[in-house]
Amino acid sequence: MNVAVVNSTTVTDFVNDTTNFDSFVKEWFAMLDANGDGNLSRDEIRGGFAWFMPLGSHSQSQEEIDRILELIFTRFDEDQNDSLDLNGFKSLMTEIMNAVARGIGGSPIIVVLEKDSLLMKAVQRELASQSYPS
Repeated sequence: MNVAVVNSTTVTDFVNDTTNFDSFVKEWFAMLDANGDGNLSRDEIRGGFAWFMPLGSHSQSQEEIDRILELIFTRFDEDQNDSLDLNGFKSLMTEIMNAVARGIGGSPIIVVLEKDSLLMKAVQRELASQSYPS
């Protein structure tokens, strides 16, 4: 776990950096695509659900997770085949990250982050883009 200071700009700059964000989305898609078929089923999303949720929210009931999955697939399964392709998954990740940015707001906050979490990737991108005088 890592401690970082973030604000909405940390997150929105990451989402707007298409090279880094697309790489992140492809990496996570590949991790979740357990059967390697190029689509994410409800079970594959469910299996990786803890990665999408903030630290401390792992107490979601199965019924709550099922409702969230229903909303996800209704909104992001563009061809209604009960699976998410890479484009649908990218739309989902964009929506999640933008919601996180809105929730954080413009004031910096201190957060504890898992090493491969959504926000940690944004923090790493921000740190890599900063230049310090020698």
